[in-house]
Amino acid sequence: MKNQILQQKYNQRALKDRMARYFVAVGGVSVIVAILLIFFYLLQVVIPMFESAEMSEEHSYRVTGEARVMHLGLEEQGTMGVRFMDNGNVVFFKSGSGEIVKDVNLNLSAKISSISFNLDRVILGLDNGYVKIVRYGFDLSYPNDIRTITPVLEFPLGEELILLDESKKALIQIDIQINEEGLGIVARTLDNRLVYARYQQEESFISEEVTIELESRSERSFEETISSIVLTPALDHLYAAIDGGVLRDYSLDEEGFNDNHTDYKIRKNITELKLLLGGTSLLIGLENGEVQQWMSVRHEHGRVFTFIRNFHETQYPVTEIAIEQQRKGFAVADEKGEITLYYATSQRTLTSINTAGKIITHLAWSARAQNLLAVDDQGKIYLYEVDNEYPEISWDVLWGKIWYEGYDESDYIWQSSASTNEFEPKFSLMPLTFGTVKAAFYAMLFAVPVAILGAMFTAQFMAPRMRQVVKPSIEIMEALPTVILGFLAGLWLAPYVETHLAGIFTLLLILPFGFILSAWIFSLLPNKSIIDGWEAALLIPVVLLLIWLSMMLSGPVENLFFNGDMRTYMSDEWGFNYDQRNALVVGLIMGFAVIPTIFSIAEDAIFSVPQHLIRGSLALGASRWQTMLSVVMPAASPAIFSAVMMGFGRAVGETMIVLMATGNTPLMDMSIFQGMRTLAANIAVEVPEAEVASTHYRILFLAAFILFMFTFVFNTFAEMIRHRLRKKYSGL
Repeated sequence: MKNQILQQKYNQRALKDRMARYFVAVGGVSVIVAILLIFFYLLQVVIPMFESAEMSEEHSYRVTGEARVMHLGLEEQGTMGVRFMDNGNVVFFKSGSGEIVKDVNLNLSAKISSISFNLDRVILGLDNGYVKIVRYGFDLSYPNDIRTITPVLEFPLGEELILLDESKKALIQIDIQINEEGLGIVARTLDNRLVYARYQQEESFISEEVTIELESRSERSFEETISSIVLTPALDHLYAAIDGGVLRDYSLDEEGFNDNHTDYKIRKNITELKLLLGGTSLLIGLENGEVQQWMSVRHEHGRVFTFIRNFHETQYPVTEIAIEQQRKGFAVADEKGEITLYYATSQRTLTSINTAGKIITHLAWSARAQNLLAVDDQGKIYLYEVDNEYPEISWDVLWGKIWYEGYDESDYIWQSSASTNEFEPKFSLMPLTFGTVKAAFYAMLFAVPVAILGAMFTAQFMAPRMRQVVKPSIEIMEALPTVILGFLAGLWLAPYVETHLAGIFTLLLILPFGFILSAWIFSLLPNKSIIDGWEAALLIPVVLLLIWLSMMLSGPVENLFFNGDMRTYMSDEWGFNYDQRNALVVGLIMGFAVIPTIFSIAEDAIFSVPQHLIRGSLALGASRWQTMLSVVMPAASPAIFSAVMMGFGRAVGETMIVLMATGNTPLMDMSIFQGMRTLAANIAVEVPEAEVASTHYRILFLAAFILFMFTFVFNTFAEMIRHRLRKKYSGL
């Protein structure tokens, strides 16, 4: 009977052991599966960014009649197009079939000799020196829940013709720019003159009718042949392509042409000029198929028009360049019918296609850049479907230096959004990665010595009763919400450090000498055994006194050594700029948050070293500190190393502290007085405002993927080192 009872208990215990083993195994496998699911989910969001662009011909058809197409336009979703003909007709048509929806004759008194456009505003240059401005549009309505497009043709400045050239010569080339200050029109005439007119716009509050008033008109004669002209949106420069490979930059002011112009020698003849979205960069198409990007850059002696980058995939002369309406991408056509898509910022050649085999004369993008309309010199129209969602991304954009518009040189920059549609997104992950490492470095610089030395003293030298209070107190610090720590750092610690900066550095000098002095005084006590193990408690008032003394000395030290203001002195004399929320503040407060993690694991490891090792060392004549350094620390080193790695991982992934205690500026500066932006903080800030499936959205997931992989690789490497340390000291 007794044996049966024992057997039942044994069976129950065995069952519990098996169940526990299974539960632990299931738990471990579940953790691995969860990690893999996170990995593959992040990968699934990130991979589409690196897929290649595709372009395919959807439809092609020939334009009826003898009139020649002079300009193309395309509705937002590419379902309806518009073409301006040289006979004065404006034809709206279904882009998929060519079926004419609306045909309007402008009833011009002269022939169209040139044409240009600014978004949906088209300017027609006539052979009698006059111009006419037309605006086309596509009104949307949904009768019976059916998407219906109604073509609209308007005359924003009235139906009357505007006299541009008082000599009434034919306008061979023309361009227009409209901004808040007014309207500018420039044209090349048949008798080799450049005529520039600047107008002021006035809108009636009652009728909302827009009228223009001539502000200035000027002209320049020239002997060279000009193949293309472009006017900048600010109406301050006119670029002209002159035969022989010369780009001429005319300076303009409110009176028109001034006496300044600069010639830039290009290697090949220029066939096409176009301004990139925003008007900051000029694209130059050459006879060898190359496209160059130039922009104004600030130098020591003023701004200089500078070559930035080039694009070269074809070998035939460029015949047309079409700029995307919402991004820095563009399409280039050559005289053999090749259409190539590029993206300026990433300097990528995206894709190309040639289904025409003829000279492409005009191109037009839809607003979303999902369709491209083209016409060749035989009057045949081609509609292309474009799949090009993420052209902004390349390896250089993510990790290399890029020369962005408005900057004086190439640099690592993160700036994902702005208030204008012409903005050039800047997606460099370098400053975010740098900021992550910087924040973790300064936090660990503060936390590791304090945590490990504290763990050493607590485990081996502190009185047991005091250890029972100190260890739980430090461990409970880990429960403090990091948002509270960040709040205190941003609103209290950062201003305090700023006003007592000299005192902070004075404390670094006073504290060691204070400890040494205290130790010397302790050594003079007649009965030191009374305080044995309680030295840390006696040091608390000493530390508080030294901190108070350092803060009191802050003002006198600044007056004595830094002319009364340490921050200004550092900036003027040493070139160190001081931000209130900087790496010093982050190191202090994030180090405070990391200390409990490192201390708890390290203290347990040191305290768990077998006593026979310690007693044997002491018996052989070693002092307590010699025993600590030569026996205890090597034996506990694997766990101590793990503690440091866990603390580093905590610092790398910290979000709220670095979000609230730094300037949150993506800088590449290791200075302790400058702020930073980390990957984790950037994700927390920008994910709520990122459009789902956009480039910005996927870049943020890429940042999360990098954090994930960094932590995984770093922890794996740390675990390998820990196993080697454990194997090395396992014989102790």
